[in-house]
Amino acid sequence: MAPTLYDKKPEPGDLIEIFRGKYQHWALYVGDGFVVHLAPPSEGPGAGANSMMSVLSDKAKVKKEEIWDVVGHDQWCVNNQLDEKYQVRPIREILREAQAYVDQEMPYCVFRGNCEHFVTDLRYGKAESRQVRQAVETVGMAAMVGFGVLAVAGIAVSIFGGGSKKKNEEEEYK
Repeated sequence: MAPTLYDKKPEPGDLIEIFRGKYQHWALYVGDGFVVHLAPPSEGPGAGANSMMSVLSDKAKVKKEEIWDVVGHDQWCVNNQLDEKYQVRPIREILREAQAYVDQEMPYCVFRGNCEHFVTDLRYGKAESRQVRQAVETVGMAAMVGFGVLAVAGIAVSIFGGGSKKKNEEEEYK
């Protein structure tokens, strides 16, 4: 039996964040227990590692499904945090546009056009994915740290141990 309790009951136009383990899936609540979401072929509750295959997908379908069919047993919440950054479009426009996309196949790119981009574009008119931005920042920071370690090692070698063999031989004979 599907759960019926909410931490916060969603309202039409709310963004629904679904925690799928290593990533989050996003949907737009459209009312009466339904959501609209952009779903690559591998997306679904309980998909586990298979859902990570969405990285390889270049197409996805916009679906309207019951919220519990999309959420499954995963944790989820209403997450409209970008309301502080962007103005919310009129709810009627959000719902009309969401409904117009249902059953359409759309281009999909995990970095530029994923489910989070899709729903934030519907709600705010701005396609944004915080999880992609955070991933890029994390990878970028790791690369900077790695580069920094290599740079420090290079400097240390040049200061403390980078002498030529010829110079070392000359000092042995002094």
